[in-house]
Amino acid sequence: MKNLLILGAGTSGTMMANHLRSKLYLNEWKITIVDQYKTHYYQPGFLFLPFDTYTEKQVKKVGKKFIPKDVIYIQKKIEQIFPEENKVQLEDETLDYDVLIVATGSKIAPEETEGLVGPLWKKDIFDFYTFEGSLALRNKLRDWEGGKLVVHITEMPIKCPVAPLEFAFLADSYFREKGMRDKVEITYVTPLTGAFTKPTCSTALSYLLKEKGIHMESDFAIEHVDNDTKEIVDYEDRRIPFDLLVTIPTNMGDEVIEKSGLGDDLNFIPTDHNTLQSLAHENIFVIGDATNVPASKAGSVAHFEAETLTDNILLYIDGYPLKKEFDGHANCFIETGNKKALLIDFNYVTEPVHGTFPFSKIGPLKLLKESVFNHWGKLAFRWIYWNMLLKGIPIPFVHRNMSFKGKVFDIKPENK
Repeated sequence: MKNLLILGAGTSGTMMANHLRSKLYLNEWKITIVDQYKTHYYQPGFLFLPFDTYTEKQVKKVGKKFIPKDVIYIQKKIEQIFPEENKVQLEDETLDYDVLIVATGSKIAPEETEGLVGPLWKKDIFDFYTFEGSLALRNKLRDWEGGKLVVHITEMPIKCPVAPLEFAFLADSYFREKGMRDKVEITYVTPLTGAFTKPTCSTALSYLLKEKGIHMESDFAIEHVDNDTKEIVDYEDRRIPFDLLVTIPTNMGDEVIEKSGLGDDLNFIPTDHNTLQSLAHENIFVIGDATNVPASKAGSVAHFEAETLTDNILLYIDGYPLKKEFDGHANCFIETGNKKALLIDFNYVTEPVHGTFPFSKIGPLKLLKESVFNHWGKLAFRWIYWNMLLKGIPIPFVHRNMSFKGKVFDIKPENK
């Protein structure tokens, strides 16, 4: 019997376990998934937890309940991958594999920035990309009396690159509802030249920042945090003062990738952008935040990747050429406050565009346009995540590759 091993039981790993268990001949293949953590988090919910929109119970569940019963689940720490030997060392045992799927995700690395983890950490400096950080920030905001709120991105890439903007927009709405918006000065600080990675979308989002009275500081490459003066300082000694700093630290791949010599400088694995096969080892495949593909590190991208990767693993096992199919498709709701949201749809080569989604004429969701429908779509995704996406159930009318139906382009795309 051959072994297919999945490292990581987060969004990507759980989806792959569910996709493959129904497609592989289980009398010929043994599927094993390994993760050291018991809890599975709905990470998009970390954005809402600080504003008391979601409760703690709504963003976490026991991970094992989403793993198929005929998939072997091992809750242990992954120590090292030995790709030349087709082995993975766990904390107290070694596993062999014929095919390996790396879905170890990414994590924040605040220690990479001098002074970030200092006297003010979890007191006046918070992240919201972890459950613990988001929860601590919620408790801080409940009693915060106002001042200079700085929302800051250290460097790209990060998980869900729109989330920092969403936080700024939701903070504006939150303080207005509390009747204290005039007591809060919000500044959005980014290493980018604009509000977002895609120029078309950046223009729309910059307009919203101005409309909501949120000041933006761009091209800010942080060098250190001064805990004494409560300032973030860039390499040109530009200083931005804060009373409350909400930061997105450097995002890095899991340390096991570094130990195993498989990653780049940020521990992301060099991966074929279209097949999701490791560039260095043909029987290793990579998905989600663990890859270095130039797509958004978001749950929707992992969902689209999983469908292509499932097909490619089956093709690889049967000795056929892989599909060069994945196009970097991302589909993201952007909360803009006041119970409204934008929706953006793009891929490796196509900018976010205007139009409708998922249907060309009736929508009902609008692209690059605020609407209440989009807001409810964002909230509905939590149910879809727990009940469909993790279980590998197809989401109706949402395709793995970007559809150009209902889209409005300035220039007709060649690959339509």
